Amino acid sequence: MAEPSFSQTHPPGPLPNHGSNHPVHKTLASVANLANLLPNGTVLVFQALTPSFSNNGSCQLSNKCLTACIIVFCAIFCLLSTFTDSFINKDGKLLYGIATFKGLYLFNYNIDRDHQDMNRFKLSFIDFVHAFVSLLVFTVFALSNSNVQSCFFPGAGADENALMMNLPLGAGILSSFLFTIFPTRRRSIGYADMTGYADV
Repeated sequence: MAEPSFSQTHPPGPLPNHGSNHPVHKTLASVANLANLLPNGTVLVFQALTPSFSNNGSCQLSNKCLTACIIVFCAIFCLLSTFTDSFINKDGKLLYGIATFKGLYLFNYNIDRDHQDMNRFKLSFIDFVHAFVSLLVFTVFALSNSNVQSCFFPGAGADENALMMNLPLGAGILSSFLFTIFPTRRRSIGYADMTGYADV
């Protein structure tokens, strides 16, 4: 008579729970929410170049320099992009530029910088709030990247890992709260307000 097999005498235990409540899934969801608050081009560039620049987290000194450079470059772009604006004039042309204290400095249209219709695009306190929050969000987004963590914090302990896991969630809540309190009508380059006509 054949003896019962090992699988019959030792039934498999319950599979590990990797559902939506798993900490890893929560972290990934929080990071994805942060990415929605950043310029799409910046996120794509960072995610495309970071694995190569950081050597997939196995960093030498040169890899650390390259990774730091791409983080600084993308952070500066996020900061400056909050000051850009665009609209469609009544002739149907998309105009875009960067906001100044005198109005909107257009990149693709010849117009007097002191034109009265550009005054409504001048810098305000809210622009600096959004610039600070965008810079904060990208910094947290960058530090949440596994390659960046392995590159700059290879010996992180349990406390540091717990901080990195919960930081995106906290940053997302804080940024959403500030964006709600300080709303802006600016449209970054490529995202013009279709109803934002101006006589130019």
